[in-house]
Amino acid sequence: MQDPAAQSRGGGRCGGSWYNAWVITEVSIRDESIRLGQLLKLASLIEVGGDAKTVLAEGLVQVNDEVETRRGAQIRPGDVVSLGGESVRVVAE
Repeated sequence: MQDPAAQSRGGGRCGGSWYNAWVITEVSIRDESIRLGQLLKLASLIEVGGDAKTVLAEGLVQVNDEVETRRGAQIRPGDVVSLGGESVRVVAE
C-alpha cells in the first residue's frame, strides 16, 4: 500500500523502493555564476540571507546531488541546488 503522504507529493513505488517525483524550478541569473548563499535567497529556498549559514552548516543543501557547506560556492547555469525536498536548476538569463 502506498504511503498517503508520498501520494500527495507525487511519490510512489518503483522496483520496490520509494522515490519522489520532485518538480525542479528554474532560476535565471544574469552573470556567469552566483554564490550559493545568494541563490538560496533568490530562489526562496530560505526566507532571509542569514538562514544560509545555518542550513549549510547542518549539511542540508546539495549541489548536483553532493552536500555543499560553503556559502560562497560558485553556482553556474546547469547546476541543481536542493534543500528540504525542493530543487532549483540555474539557467542563464
